[in-house]
Amino acid sequence: MPVIDEALAANKRYADSFSQPNLAMPPSRKLAVLACMDARLHVSQALGIKLGEAHIIRNAGGIVTEDALRSLIISHNLLGTQEFMIINHTDCGMLTFKDDEVLDKLQKSTGKAPVAPARLYSFTNLEDNVRRQIQRVKSHPWIPESIPVRGFIYDVNTGRLSEVRG
Repeated sequence: MPVIDEALAANKRYADSFSQPNLAMPPSRKLAVLACMDARLHVSQALGIKLGEAHIIRNAGGIVTEDALRSLIISHNLLGTQEFMIINHTDCGMLTFKDDEVLDKLQKSTGKAPVAPARLYSFTNLEDNVRRQIQRVKSHPWIPESIPVRGFIYDVNTGRLSEVRG
């Protein structure tokens, strides 16, 4: 059976026993989390977050892209979140390549040079990357300085978070 069909079967079981209708749209814990999409990081379980309690935004590398910023701005300004977490993790695939090399390889293998993505946002140091992402959020004029923005590294071998100090 294809994996998507397995996922749909799991969704049917989930929906058949779904017991939390009518949750409020704003997250009850007023928290927004930006994390890497890595399958080894189960954000809600790692943070003890239940359905309806937080916004969880994910992308490759836990990078503050234009779209991640859009989501954080909406999360705070329209839905009332009051704290932001940024989570990167050990053994991240974004540490294993350089943007230019992969973009060149893709262009050569396909014969096409698309406009987007112009960058893949690879990085060479986890702590530095987390600090960079925190700064990107804090420097945005539509995110109030009063919003705490804290960064962490999740260890994929232990499940523990370590805070990255600015």
